[in-house]
Amino acid sequence: MAQKRSIFEEVDPSAATPAARTAQPGAIDRRQKGSRSAVRIWLIVLFAMVLAMIVIGGLTRLTDSGLSIVEWAPVTGALPPMDETAWQGEFEAYQQIPQYRELNLGMTLAEFKQIYWWEWSHRQLGRAVGVVWLLGYLGLLITGQIPNGWKGRLIIPGALGGLQGAIGWWMVSSGLGEGMVSVASYRLAAHLGLAFIILGLIAWYVFRLARPEREIMQARRLRERKLWGMSTGLLHLAFLQILLGALVAGIDAGRTYIDWPLMAGGFFPPEPFELRPLWRNFFEDPGLVQFIHRMTAYLLFIFGLVVWRRGRKSAHPRTRTAFDWMAVALFGQVVLGIATVMQAAQMHIAITHQLMAVILWVLILRARFLAGYPVTTSIREGRA
Repeated sequence: MAQKRSIFEEVDPSAATPAARTAQPGAIDRRQKGSRSAVRIWLIVLFAMVLAMIVIGGLTRLTDSGLSIVEWAPVTGALPPMDETAWQGEFEAYQQIPQYRELNLGMTLAEFKQIYWWEWSHRQLGRAVGVVWLLGYLGLLITGQIPNGWKGRLIIPGALGGLQGAIGWWMVSSGLGEGMVSVASYRLAAHLGLAFIILGLIAWYVFRLARPEREIMQARRLRERKLWGMSTGLLHLAFLQILLGALVAGIDAGRTYIDWPLMAGGFFPPEPFELRPLWRNFFEDPGLVQFIHRMTAYLLFIFGLVVWRRGRKSAHPRTRTAFDWMAVALFGQVVLGIATVMQAAQMHIAITHQLMAVILWVLILRARFLAGYPVTTSIREGRA
């Protein structure tokens, strides 16, 4: 009969079972071939490029430059006009669409070049993102630096990027038909929404690859399910607000009613349902679109504070800090939104508002990630 042992008594390693003697710590990570840090650096570069695309895309919309290139040439369009004859050809093509005839009649070639460069730069950066994704993926694949289980995941951003290019042309083509002087707002919303999905997916991968696989697996067992669910709901509501913001930008609704907190002196905008059929008002009536955007902003702010309050109760300091920063960005975005309206969506304020939307989006994602995969440390360290 085995003798009782003290729980503090050291155990002779030679007495352990063969399986225990051969087991070594960190076996999960050793099975994970590849370089998480190399993949992460590549993803961070892609993240920065997609962020730049969102900003340049916003400036392209604010300067009404999106229809300056009237054809989709993914390969040959990489080169801009190289001489005056080519420039004149591009200008003549632009002169055939309604936006020129109804908004920019009499525009000079020099003025056309200014809007052309915005759209060309946006498209060119899109091509660069595709090249960086493809070459980076192939390079990491050939050198064996992609960790196990990540080959399929890392294809997704590239596939979505290709889809984004097609949606971009689908959006531009909507503004070339008769009676159109800008792109369809709902297509603009789809284009911007997919950009945020791609950005969020890349950010999520970066968060996950920053920690060893064994730590991720252990942290998942400590998931704060209530906080995880609430932050997921907040993420969805923020995405809806981003789409509504695109609708506002698509019809210049932010420049229509510039008083706050009222709209033209009342809570509800005047005559919000004049268009027929009725559903068009929710996409095309400036007063109603801006009103919905405002109301959703209030709802997002209130719910964000509720989620932040819940996050403050987390047992993990880094999770609490993540929700603190999310709340700071949320408050800043509300202030910027009000300023954007009251300043009639001036370019510098409007683009800052869009950039803050990206920051808030990523901070909500980060807070959600830490709610789902909390970082734990000892009490002595005083952090998590």
